[in-house]
Amino acid sequence: MSEPVQSSEHAADHIEHPGYGTFIKVWAVLLVLTACLVGLSQVSHSYAVLGLLTLTPLKAGLVFYFFMHLRYEGPLFKVVLLVTLGTLLIFFALLFSDVAFR
Repeated sequence: MSEPVQSSEHAADHIEHPGYGTFIKVWAVLLVLTACLVGLSQVSHSYAVLGLLTLTPLKAGLVFYFFMHLRYEGPLFKVVLLVTLGTLLIFFALLFSDVAFR
């Protein structure tokens, strides 16, 4: 018997996943960003808040992209995730504006 032949569709869908080196580099970047946040929290509270608002989404994006394999998903899934996170951001903005103007 002959072996089953893979169609070109399945061969095109196969994407090579990164090795341990990529994950270690991303982990090191996450450690550096965490150290930056700790350093900013020691300087002042306003710097800590600015650092949290900028560096934490960056860290979450790295985790989503590499460790949760968002990099290998299709564009529809990425768009749905961005719309969901955008909606959550809008709700947080509405919540904070309501609390601020009471």
